[in-house]
Amino acid sequence: MTDVVIAGIGQTEVGEHWEIGLRDLAYDAIHAAIQDAGGLKPQALFVGNMLAPNLSHQAHVGALLADYAGLGGIEAVTVEAAGASGGAALRQGYLAIASGMVDVALIVGVEKFTDMVGSEVDEALATTSDSDFEAVQGMTPTSQAALLMKRYMHENDVPADGFAGFALTAHANGVANKNAMFRKAIKPETYAKAEMVSEPLNMFDMAPNADGAAALVLTRRDLLPSNWKSQLVKIAGSAASSDTLALHDRKDMLYFDTAQLSAGKAMKQAGIVLGQINFFEYHDMFSIYAALQLEAVGFAIKGKGWKLAADGSIGLKGKIPCATMGGMKARGFPGGASGVYQAVEAVATAKRAGRGESSRWRNLWADPVARRASRHGGQSYLAKT
Repeated sequence: MTDVVIAGIGQTEVGEHWEIGLRDLAYDAIHAAIQDAGGLKPQALFVGNMLAPNLSHQAHVGALLADYAGLGGIEAVTVEAAGASGGAALRQGYLAIASGMVDVALIVGVEKFTDMVGSEVDEALATTSDSDFEAVQGMTPTSQAALLMKRYMHENDVPADGFAGFALTAHANGVANKNAMFRKAIKPETYAKAEMVSEPLNMFDMAPNADGAAALVLTRRDLLPSNWKSQLVKIAGSAASSDTLALHDRKDMLYFDTAQLSAGKAMKQAGIVLGQINFFEYHDMFSIYAALQLEAVGFAIKGKGWKLAADGSIGLKGKIPCATMGGMKARGFPGGASGVYQAVEAVATAKRAGRGESSRWRNLWADPVARRASRHGGQSYLAKT
């Protein structure tokens, strides 16, 4: 199969960018990625965005960014899949390159939460649920996660501080990420004293909404000269899966079937097994989601995912390092850009490990739900779902 490689990456700091508009935020990431890729000219642009029509009153973001970035005339589309929009955009870019229909693809994830404030943001976020059966009842993503967490804790006898390890790990790892929103470690007592948001979910069990943009340039290895100077990262596996939108339609609300399916497909495509994964990047918008993904992918048995955080197994020196750049909890949750940020961070981690810059980055592996990065024969590898 044709080798699809990531030739360039770019990202902005994640935070509250009150003074920067959606298009300017995206442009900064686009410019950095194309420059990192040696000036390769994209033939197609895939934008991952979740809420621009709601928060920024801007649809047709693909065409907007292509024009603003000086890429007029190229194919440009927006991919929306709620918090998975960035990962879905990357998936489409991967398929375009692998099929041979596109030689160079630009993937951009961008979100601008601060274009609205307060209840308007909550109302926008509620559109990611089933409008007729969940949002209409006043259900928000936060309250939904709280209900799942409460049920999980009840069924599995999880102590009040059982999820603390997820926040502690994320904030400890975020210290070294210059683009993270929060770069300060927290102590167990800080977690214990945190304000309750929606019982049992406290402020450290959820990621902060934030503005940000990240970008990737994809191409095929055989299209680049043999003496290409920059280190390349190969996407060795890619898969996607979907489930019912409404939680009440799922056979088990406390098991993420789609994470199991997509991770399994990506690992099979990459020719690896679970034990070969060096690090894992889950979607930790809420702590409960991190635990459920660890279980679905196979790192823990059902009902025991929280223990991997409690016993330090997800730390940088643990059995399966997670949220290695701070995750969404410390880096921030840039909505539809999240998956692209995770890919960019995985590539950066792979390159650091490949260059042997620091023991912190050696032998690590990554993904938003299964993204692998390991040094091999002068080229790094990435499996994603």
